[in-house]
Amino acid sequence: ENHDDSGLTLRALVSTKEAGVIIGKGGKNVAEMRDTTGVKAGVSKVVQGVHDRVLTVSGTLEGVSKAYSLIAQTLLDNPISPLPTTTSSTTSSITNNNSNAVATIRLLISHNLMGTVIGRQGAKIKHIQDTSGVRMIASKTLLPQSTERVVEVRGTVDAIHKAILEIGRCLIEDKERAYGTILYNPTKVNTNINGLNDHRIQQQQQQQQNVIRTGNGSDFSSHDFERQQQHQQQQQAFLNDPNVRTQNISIPSDMVGCIIGKGGSKISEIRRLSGSRISIAKVPHDESGERMFTIQGTPEANERALYLLYGQLENEKERR
Repeated sequence: ENHDDSGLTLRALVSTKEAGVIIGKGGKNVAEMRDTTGVKAGVSKVVQGVHDRVLTVSGTLEGVSKAYSLIAQTLLDNPISPLPTTTSSTTSSITNNNSNAVATIRLLISHNLMGTVIGRQGAKIKHIQDTSGVRMIASKTLLPQSTERVVEVRGTVDAIHKAILEIGRCLIEDKERAYGTILYNPTKVNTNINGLNDHRIQQQQQQQQNVIRTGNGSDFSSHDFERQQQHQQQQQAFLNDPNVRTQNISIPSDMVGCIIGKGGSKISEIRRLSGSRISIAKVPHDESGERMFTIQGTPEANERALYLLYGQLENEKERR
Protein backbone atom coordinates (compact mmCIF):
# COMPACT_ATOMS: atom_id res chain seq x y z
CA GLU A 1 0.00 0.00 0.00
CA ASN A 2 1.37 3.41 -0.93
CA HIS A 3 1.36 5.85 1.96
CA ASP A 4 3.55 8.48 0.33
CA ASP A 5 0.61 10.87 -0.15
CA SER A 6 -0.90 10.16 3.28
CA GLY A 7 -0.88 12.94 5.84
CA LEU A 8 1.61 12.72 8.68
CA THR A 9 2.54 14.98 11.59
CA LEU A 10 5.88 14.18 13.15
CA ARG A 11 7.26 16.05 16.14
CA ALA A 12 10.86 16.24 17.33
CA LEU A 13 12.69 17.67 20.30
CA VAL A 14 15.29 20.35 19.59
CA SER A 15 17.37 22.64 21.78
CA THR A 16 16.80 26.39 21.64
CA LYS A 17 20.07 26.80 19.70
CA GLU A 18 19.11 24.10 17.21
CA ALA A 19 15.71 25.73 16.78
CA GLY A 20 17.48 28.96 15.84
CA VAL A 21 19.53 27.17 13.19
CA ILE A 22 16.50 25.32 11.80
CA ILE A 23 14.46 28.53 11.54
CA GLY A 24 17.38 30.52 10.11
CA LYS A 25 17.86 34.26 9.90
CA GLY A 26 14.47 35.91 9.53
CA GLY A 27 12.89 32.46 9.05
CA LYS A 28 14.87 31.86 5.84
CA ASN A 29 15.72 28.17 6.40
CA VAL A 30 12.27 27.08 7.48
CA ALA A 31 10.66 29.02 4.59
CA GLU A 32 12.95 27.29 2.07
CA MET A 33 12.14 23.92 3.61
CA ARG A 34 8.40 24.58 3.34
CA ASP A 35 8.78 25.61 -0.31
CA THR A 36 10.92 22.60 -1.21
CA THR A 37 8.84 19.94 0.54
CA GLY A 38 5.34 21.44 0.79
CA VAL A 39 5.18 20.74 4.53
CA LYS A 40 3.91 22.94 7.32
CA ALA A 41 6.62 23.37 9.93
CA GLY A 42 7.00 25.31 13.14
CA VAL A 43 8.86 25.41 16.43
CA SER A 44 7.27 25.99 19.85
CA LYS A 45 7.87 29.35 21.51
CA VAL A 46 10.95 30.22 23.52
CA VAL A 47 10.29 30.02 27.25
CA GLN A 48 12.82 31.33 29.72
CA GLY A 49 14.52 28.58 31.68
CA VAL A 50 13.26 25.84 29.33
CA HIS A 51 15.91 24.47 26.97
CA ASP A 52 13.78 22.08 24.94
CA ARG A 53 11.54 23.19 22.11
CA VAL A 54 9.23 21.10 19.97
CA LEU A 55 9.56 21.06 16.20
CA THR A 56 6.36 20.04 14.39
CA VAL A 57 6.36 19.02 10.72
CA SER A 58 3.12 18.13 8.88
CA GLY A 59 2.62 17.08 5.28
CA THR A 60 2.79 14.05 3.04
CA LEU A 61 4.96 11.14 4.14
CA GLU A 62 7.53 11.97 1.45
CA GLY A 63 7.39 15.69 2.32
CA VAL A 64 7.92 15.11 6.04
CA SER A 65 10.79 12.65 5.43
CA LYS A 66 12.46 15.07 3.03
CA ALA A 67 11.95 17.95 5.50
CA TYR A 68 13.68 16.04 8.30
CA SER A 69 16.60 15.20 6.01
CA LEU A 70 16.90 18.92 5.16
CA ILE A 71 16.79 19.73 8.89
CA ALA A 72 19.58 17.21 9.48
CA GLN A 73 21.61 18.83 6.68
CA THR A 74 21.00 22.32 8.11
CA LEU A 75 22.20 21.18 11.54
CA LEU A 76 25.31 19.65 9.97
CA ASP A 77 26.02 22.82 7.97
CA ASN A 78 25.71 24.96 11.10
CA PRO A 79 27.42 23.05 13.90
CA ILE A 80 26.38 24.48 17.24
CA SER A 81 29.30 23.25 19.28
CA PRO A 82 32.80 24.45 18.35
CA LEU A 83 34.04 20.95 19.15
CA PRO A 84 33.79 18.45 16.32
CA THR A 85 32.48 15.67 18.55
CA THR A 86 29.56 16.35 20.79
CA THR A 87 27.26 13.84 22.37
CA SER A 88 24.71 16.06 24.02
CA SER A 89 23.35 18.03 21.12
CA THR A 90 21.63 17.07 17.92
CA THR A 91 24.53 18.25 15.78
CA SER A 92 27.10 16.36 13.80
CA SER A 93 29.95 14.24 14.97
CA ILE A 94 31.83 15.24 11.81
CA THR A 95 31.54 18.92 11.05
CA ASN A 96 32.49 18.91 7.39
CA ASN A 97 29.91 18.74 4.64
CA ASN A 98 30.68 15.30 3.30
CA SER A 99 27.91 12.76 2.92
CA ASN A 100 29.25 10.66 5.81
CA ALA A 101 28.52 13.30 8.43
CA VAL A 102 26.17 12.04 11.12
CA ALA A 103 23.23 13.95 12.60
CA THR A 104 20.75 13.02 15.31
CA ILE A 105 17.02 13.71 15.19
CA ARG A 106 15.08 13.19 18.44
CA LEU A 107 11.60 12.18 17.35
CA LEU A 108 8.62 12.30 19.72
CA ILE A 109 6.53 9.14 19.39
CA SER A 110 3.33 8.30 21.25
CA HIS A 111 3.80 5.54 23.82
CA ASN A 112 0.83 3.76 22.18
CA LEU A 113 2.72 3.64 18.88
CA MET A 114 6.07 2.44 20.21
CA GLY A 115 5.08 -1.18 19.65
CA THR A 116 4.38 -0.36 16.01
CA VAL A 117 7.82 1.17 15.52
CA ILE A 118 9.71 -1.45 17.54
CA GLY A 119 7.78 -4.47 16.22
CA ARG A 120 7.53 -7.96 17.65
CA GLN A 121 10.76 -8.72 19.54
CA GLY A 122 12.33 -5.63 17.98
CA ALA A 123 11.95 -6.92 14.41
CA LYS A 124 10.62 -3.65 12.95
CA ILE A 125 13.19 -1.32 14.50
CA LYS A 126 15.93 -3.71 13.36
CA HIS A 127 14.50 -3.72 9.82
CA ILE A 128 14.39 0.11 9.74
CA GLN A 129 18.00 0.33 10.94
CA ASP A 130 19.22 -2.34 8.50
CA THR A 131 17.51 -0.88 5.43
CA SER A 132 18.30 2.78 6.11
CA GLY A 133 21.64 2.60 7.88
CA VAL A 134 20.61 4.72 10.88
CA ARG A 135 21.04 3.85 14.53
CA MET A 136 17.86 4.18 16.59
CA ILE A 137 17.55 4.40 20.36
CA ALA A 138 14.09 4.37 21.92
CA SER A 139 13.89 5.86 25.41
CA LYS A 140 12.30 3.60 28.02
CA THR A 141 10.58 6.38 29.95
CA LEU A 142 7.79 8.77 29.08
CA LEU A 143 8.55 12.46 28.86
CA PRO A 144 7.20 14.34 31.91
CA GLN A 145 3.44 14.91 32.03
CA SER A 146 2.95 13.31 28.62
CA THR A 147 2.50 9.94 26.96
CA GLU A 148 5.28 10.51 24.42
CA ARG A 149 8.74 8.98 24.29
CA VAL A 150 11.91 10.08 22.50
CA VAL A 151 13.27 7.96 19.68
CA GLU A 152 16.74 9.07 18.61
CA VAL A 153 17.48 8.55 14.93
CA ARG A 154 21.18 8.91 14.19
CA GLY A 155 22.73 8.69 10.74
CA THR A 156 23.69 10.46 7.54
CA VAL A 157 21.24 12.84 5.87
CA ASP A 158 20.28 10.17 3.33
CA ALA A 159 19.88 7.49 6.02
CA ILE A 160 17.65 9.79 8.10
CA HIS A 161 15.46 10.40 5.03
CA LYS A 162 15.02 6.64 4.47
CA ALA A 163 14.45 5.89 8.16
CA ILE A 164 11.79 8.56 8.58
CA LEU A 165 9.98 7.26 5.49
CA GLU A 166 9.83 3.84 7.19
CA ILE A 167 8.90 5.21 10.63
CA GLY A 168 6.23 7.42 9.05
CA ARG A 169 4.71 4.42 7.25
CA CYS A 170 4.41 2.58 10.57
CA LEU A 171 2.75 5.58 12.22
CA ILE A 172 0.27 6.09 9.36
CA GLU A 173 -0.67 2.39 9.26
CA ASP A 174 -1.47 2.38 12.97
CA LYS A 175 -2.63 5.95 13.44
CA GLU A 176 -5.77 4.97 15.41
CA ARG A 177 -3.49 3.93 18.26
CA ALA A 178 -2.28 7.51 18.67
CA TYR A 179 -5.73 8.54 19.92
CA GLY A 180 -5.56 9.93 23.43
CA THR A 181 -1.85 10.81 23.29
CA ILE A 182 -0.86 13.55 25.73
CA LEU A 183 1.66 15.59 23.77
CA TYR A 184 4.86 16.62 25.52
CA ASN A 185 4.89 20.32 26.31
CA PRO A 186 8.26 21.47 27.71
CA THR A 187 6.68 24.63 29.12
CA LYS A 188 4.16 22.70 31.21
CA VAL A 189 6.64 20.48 32.96
CA ASN A 190 7.69 23.00 35.57
CA THR A 191 4.14 23.55 36.75
CA ASN A 192 3.09 21.25 39.57
CA ILE A 193 -0.11 19.29 39.96
CA ASN A 194 -1.25 20.98 43.16
CA GLY A 195 -4.42 22.00 41.42
CA LEU A 196 -5.63 18.41 41.72
CA ASN A 197 -6.68 18.79 45.35
CA ASP A 198 -8.70 21.94 44.67
CA HIS A 199 -10.25 20.19 41.70
CA ARG A 200 -11.22 17.24 43.88
CA ILE A 201 -12.84 19.35 46.62
CA GLN A 202 -14.73 21.33 44.00
CA GLN A 203 -15.86 18.11 42.37
CA GLN A 204 -17.08 16.62 45.65
CA GLN A 205 -19.11 19.77 46.27
CA GLN A 206 -20.58 19.55 42.79
CA GLN A 207 -21.43 15.90 43.31
CA GLN A 208 -23.21 16.72 46.56
CA GLN A 209 -25.26 19.35 44.75
CA ASN A 210 -25.97 16.99 41.86
CA VAL A 211 -27.53 14.25 43.99
CA ILE A 212 -31.06 13.86 42.73
CA ARG A 213 -33.51 13.23 45.55
CA THR A 214 -36.05 10.66 44.49
CA GLY A 215 -38.11 10.72 47.67
CA ASN A 216 -37.74 10.97 51.42
CA GLY A 217 -37.10 7.27 51.89
CA SER A 218 -40.57 6.33 53.03
CA ASP A 219 -41.69 6.13 49.38
CA PHE A 220 -39.53 3.05 48.88
CA SER A 221 -39.53 -0.25 50.61
CA SER A 222 -35.79 -0.58 50.03
CA HIS A 223 -33.01 1.97 50.44
CA ASP A 224 -30.97 -0.05 47.96
CA PHE A 225 -33.51 0.65 45.25
CA GLU A 226 -33.34 4.37 46.01
CA ARG A 227 -29.55 4.36 45.93
CA GLN A 228 -29.51 2.41 42.67
CA GLN A 229 -31.94 4.84 41.08
CA GLN A 230 -29.89 7.82 42.22
CA HIS A 231 -26.76 6.21 40.82
CA GLN A 232 -28.41 5.59 37.44
CA GLN A 233 -29.68 9.16 37.25
CA GLN A 234 -26.27 10.55 38.22
CA GLN A 235 -24.62 8.34 35.62
CA GLN A 236 -27.04 9.60 32.96
CA ALA A 237 -26.50 13.23 33.99
CA PHE A 238 -22.73 12.67 33.85
CA LEU A 239 -22.85 11.17 30.35
CA ASN A 240 -25.20 13.91 29.11
CA ASP A 241 -22.70 16.58 30.16
CA PRO A 242 -21.41 18.13 26.89
CA ASN A 243 -17.89 18.38 28.38
CA VAL A 244 -17.58 14.67 29.07
CA ARG A 245 -15.31 12.77 26.68
CA THR A 246 -14.76 9.03 26.43
CA GLN A 247 -11.31 7.61 25.67
CA ASN A 248 -10.22 4.00 25.36
CA ILE A 249 -6.72 2.68 25.89
CA SER A 250 -5.37 -0.87 25.72
CA ILE A 251 -3.25 -2.21 28.57
CA PRO A 252 -1.34 -5.53 28.41
CA SER A 253 -3.12 -8.15 30.54
CA ASP A 254 -0.06 -8.80 32.69
CA MET A 255 0.00 -5.11 33.66
CA VAL A 256 -3.67 -4.79 34.63
CA GLY A 257 -3.11 -6.05 38.18
CA CYS A 258 -0.44 -3.47 38.94
CA ILE A 259 -2.71 -0.66 37.74
CA ILE A 260 -5.68 -1.87 39.80
CA GLY A 261 -3.55 -2.44 42.92
CA LYS A 262 -4.37 -4.42 46.04
CA GLY A 263 -8.11 -4.35 46.59
CA GLY A 264 -8.43 -1.73 43.84
CA SER A 265 -6.35 0.79 45.81
CA LYS A 266 -4.32 2.15 42.89
CA ILE A 267 -7.15 2.52 40.39
CA SER A 268 -9.26 4.20 43.11
CA GLU A 269 -6.43 6.67 43.70
CA ILE A 270 -6.17 7.41 39.95
CA ARG A 271 -9.94 7.94 39.77
CA ARG A 272 -9.80 10.20 42.82
CA LEU A 273 -6.85 12.30 41.62
CA SER A 274 -8.02 12.65 38.04
CA GLY A 275 -11.75 13.06 38.53
CA SER A 276 -12.42 10.66 35.63
CA ARG A 277 -14.51 7.53 35.70
CA ILE A 278 -12.43 4.53 34.67
CA SER A 279 -13.88 1.12 33.84
CA ILE A 280 -11.88 -1.96 32.92
CA ALA A 281 -12.97 -4.71 30.55
CA LYS A 282 -13.12 -8.10 32.26
CA VAL A 283 -11.75 -9.96 29.24
CA PRO A 284 -9.15 -9.11 26.55
CA HIS A 285 -10.65 -7.40 23.48
CA ASP A 286 -8.61 -9.30 20.87
CA GLU A 287 -5.90 -11.92 20.38
CA SER A 288 -3.21 -9.48 21.60
CA GLY A 289 -4.48 -10.24 25.11
CA GLU A 290 -4.78 -6.54 25.94
CA ARG A 291 -7.61 -5.26 28.13
CA MET A 292 -9.57 -2.13 27.33
CA PHE A 293 -9.69 0.72 29.85
CA THR A 294 -12.52 3.21 29.26
CA ILE A 295 -11.92 6.69 30.68
CA GLN A 296 -14.79 9.17 30.93
CA GLY A 297 -14.51 12.75 32.07
CA THR A 298 -13.64 16.27 30.99
CA PRO A 299 -10.65 16.55 28.63
CA GLU A 300 -8.53 17.84 31.56
CA ALA A 301 -9.60 15.01 33.87
CA ASN A 302 -8.93 12.40 31.18
CA GLU A 303 -5.51 13.90 30.51
CA ARG A 304 -4.65 13.55 34.20
CA ALA A 305 -6.01 9.99 34.26
CA LEU A 306 -3.91 8.99 31.23
CA TYR A 307 -0.83 10.61 32.73
CA LEU A 308 -1.32 8.73 36.01
CA LEU A 309 -2.12 5.41 34.28
CA TYR A 310 0.93 5.57 32.03
CA GLY A 311 3.07 6.67 34.97
CA GLN A 312 1.94 3.59 36.89
CA LEU A 313 2.78 1.42 33.85
CA GLU A 314 6.26 2.90 33.56
CA ASN A 315 6.96 2.38 37.28
CA GLU A 316 5.91 -1.25 36.99
CA LYS A 317 8.05 -1.83 33.88
CA GLU A 318 11.09 -0.39 35.66
CA ARG A 319 10.38 -2.52 38.73
CA ARG A 320 10.30 -5.67 36.60
